[in-house]
Amino acid sequence: MTEVSDPPAYAPFSYATAPNAELYRRVMHAFVRAKERFTVHLRPEDVGSALQDDGGGTVPVDVVTSALDQLASPGWGNLVAFPDSSRVTAIEDFYRRRMLYQLSRAGEAAERALRVYDESLGSRGALQAVALEDIAILLRSLRRSLAEDDAPAVPGAEDRDEDRGARDGVDEARIHQDLRSLRDRFTELADNAVVFMGSVQRSIDLQDADLDAFLAYKERLIEYLERFIADLVTRSAQISAILSEFTAAEVQHMCTIAARRESLDAAPGQPTDEEAGERVRDLTHTWLRRWQGLSDWFVSTPSRDSEAKLLRARARSAVPSLLAVVAALHERHSGRSDRSADFLTLASWFASMPDDGARHRLWRTAFGLTSARHLTTTAETEDAWERARVGPSTPWAQAPGLQVSPQLRKTGSYERRGRQNRVTDRSNAKAVLAARARAESEQTAAARRRILTDGPVRVSTFARLDPEAFRLFLALLGDGLSLLHPGRDAAEVHTSDGGLRLVITRIPDAPPARLRTEHGSLTGPDHQVDISLVGTAQV
Repeated sequence: MTEVSDPPAYAPFSYATAPNAELYRRVMHAFVRAKERFTVHLRPEDVGSALQDDGGGTVPVDVVTSALDQLASPGWGNLVAFPDSSRVTAIEDFYRRRMLYQLSRAGEAAERALRVYDESLGSRGALQAVALEDIAILLRSLRRSLAEDDAPAVPGAEDRDEDRGARDGVDEARIHQDLRSLRDRFTELADNAVVFMGSVQRSIDLQDADLDAFLAYKERLIEYLERFIADLVTRSAQISAILSEFTAAEVQHMCTIAARRESLDAAPGQPTDEEAGERVRDLTHTWLRRWQGLSDWFVSTPSRDSEAKLLRARARSAVPSLLAVVAALHERHSGRSDRSADFLTLASWFASMPDDGARHRLWRTAFGLTSARHLTTTAETEDAWERARVGPSTPWAQAPGLQVSPQLRKTGSYERRGRQNRVTDRSNAKAVLAARARAESEQTAAARRRILTDGPVRVSTFARLDPEAFRLFLALLGDGLSLLHPGRDAAEVHTSDGGLRLVITRIPDAPPARLRTEHGSLTGPDHQVDISLVGTAQV
């Protein structure tokens, strides 16, 4: 028996670029659809019927058979062929070639990869605000499931072990289902966001874009971006707050439940206890990585911004970029010339010139690269050049001499005679700058000392502040208030140099606070603040 070598690693993709690629794709698509209906083997007449039903027209059986044989050839390996003896009713039928065809693993993988490729090219993605709401709902459902697991047992239920086990099984099933739904929804949200922002960037760069279509939907696109940004600000804060409620032990418990339930679906093979335990540990680590990815997407850390925050910033920057593109397109349509149009026009003029001399004259006129006025030549030199017709490749030693105008001796160079200029003494100016920097540093240090608090105090206790202290306090207060999202009552911020730390806490139903300065008063809701030095910072 002759041993057939395995086809090359990417040979199953050959049918996508073959001369008859359209027919091969239809045949492979027919096999994939049949397998989705749990039909594994197909005969040539079955494939012909499927091709007729897909709306692409009728294909003769001999053409279908030829395509099947090519797909089942060792060079491609998309299909596997088997002798078909199920319909043999006479001796003559044994001598007729009858084959059954089945998708190979490589062929199925190649066709599904091509389908994903086609879908990716036709997809523009979306910013799914509804997915944000679904993620928040699923996280709350997980919190309720964990709370029910921790709830005390009902009196008298100690003897009902079967009922308790059934109840625990339902809880684990619900946790597993919520985790799977959360994984699918989050993956869909992240993937669609990446695809959508990529399509928006291509629209901004005007790559593969229909200008009329872009101008037609620009207002809806900008409105869509602004609406998603508003939803993302609210929902991401809610999701971040819910994620912070899960402890490490609870996350480990949920991931272990999901891993244990998924390990029960392993293919038969009677694994040992050690192998089963290893599979549960691997699945648990996989779920832990997924949960960490979800947390990184919505929760920021001091060293890293969350993906939701980066997406929000990217979506915000896309709005003015789109408006700039629209403005540029309107200017182009209104007839206003730009540099690219000027260069295209100049290139057409160069192409229409009759000879190189005319092109050189056009070059000097367009770019002003004329000779220096003090290096003019005499009329005799120009006549000699015209007679000699010296080309640009002629060595300078063989070229005729150059007669330079006598005026060059008078105007071509200039040397100043006498003593050199004295070096300017800038020590006084440096001293003034050093004194000014020292005064500004002392002024900043004094402003810091005036706003330091010995523990938490109310904003209203700062009755009056000088302009420098007020400017520093207002910057700290603004940074802290920007972090008090809905559902968050406390925040901590630092100055840009890390010297000061502000801890701000919301006070429910607090009366208004008023800060007075030399330039006026600032009124707003009262908060509790704690301003302190960090580390070895000096004031």
